[in-house]
Amino acid sequence: MAIELLSPAGNYEKLETAFNYGADAAYMGMTEFSLRANAGNFSQEEVDKVKALKEKTGKKVYCTLNILFKESQMEKLHSMKDEIASWPFDAFIVSDIGTVPFLKKNFPDKGLHLSTQASCINSESAKMYKDMGFERVILGREASISDIKRIKDKVPELELEAFVHGAMCMSYSGRCMLSSYLTGRSANRGDCSHTCRWNYKMYALEEEERKGTYFPIEENGDYTTILSSKDLCMIDHVKELEEAGLSSLKIEGRMKSVYYVAVVTRAYRKAIDDDKDKDLYKRDIFDVSHREFTTGFFFRDDPIEARVDDDVSRPTSYGYERSYTFLGTVGKKVKDCVWEIDCRNQIKNGQTLEFIGPDVPLLSDSNFKILDENGFPLFKLDHMKKGLIQTSLPLKEGYIIRRISDQKYF
Repeated sequence: MAIELLSPAGNYEKLETAFNYGADAAYMGMTEFSLRANAGNFSQEEVDKVKALKEKTGKKVYCTLNILFKESQMEKLHSMKDEIASWPFDAFIVSDIGTVPFLKKNFPDKGLHLSTQASCINSESAKMYKDMGFERVILGREASISDIKRIKDKVPELELEAFVHGAMCMSYSGRCMLSSYLTGRSANRGDCSHTCRWNYKMYALEEEERKGTYFPIEENGDYTTILSSKDLCMIDHVKELEEAGLSSLKIEGRMKSVYYVAVVTRAYRKAIDDDKDKDLYKRDIFDVSHREFTTGFFFRDDPIEARVDDDVSRPTSYGYERSYTFLGTVGKKVKDCVWEIDCRNQIKNGQTLEFIGPDVPLLSDSNFKILDENGFPLFKLDHMKKGLIQTSLPLKEGYIIRRISDQKYF
């Protein structure tokens, strides 16, 4: 069986984008029980849309029930049995073992996937979870490729999944109390404030044997991000991951943009398929917003070290890197050379726009025209306004619109 590409779906638009750009499956959260409480998630009103999309594409949808449940939340889960049953989920992703009896009793035909929050990184734990009824384990990010091989050899009937791209928590498998301590927002209940990525000023260190003597700290400017991890990127090692025994490659990012979902999903799709133009698609993941890349713990058990084999030279920074601004998506065709557009950032005549699609690395146009909904010329179209674009390019519905950013690194 071919390895699965699993993409994030923070809302319906991202779910549709993930499927259009090559994902085999997507993971989504219900508002009450997701570890990404601010991702948008899905409301009950969207059930029919998700069902229709799933039937149209034949792809899988996994539900994240991966918070650590308080007593009141467990009661809420039980009360929502009928609502959960109305969704076309193929499996549930859980970390709180207390949810297992409820899910097995009420949804016996649905799969159980163990969340990475459970920190499973050895074969004994993996076997135990399999015996409990889990068909898949999403390994802790601390598992190396050699660990994956050993676990798969010892529990061959168990599916293994791992995160291969995106943000990583500075704490062991995401078990972090920093956000809760500093802001009262719990990372283990879906409301992380990402305090590890804040900018901290450190003025001095006191050495234990020299009480009262302070040593200054300096690091390239007036702040440091010592708590913030790099972003994971395994785009150059897809074959190694597959050979190690993974059944699914998971992309992080339910809170990230539609543009991120599109270009990262597309790049990994081309890498999995060994597309002849895969390097063209790969370039985009270095241009979407990200921190400096690393291969994490996959190739070593020591602290994280960068090992991305990037043939595209990029400077590093202490913040996020971004080369493009996401402007919107192409909607339905109105007539020849005229398309509806869903505008997310201001578009002006005279700019150079780029369009990308699931199988189109790049189309460029600086001679387009912006029109209002009635077809009258405009100089610009602002964020969330409805309008049209006239271009001779062979566009299709769902293509992404972008332009080179004025500020590439921030």
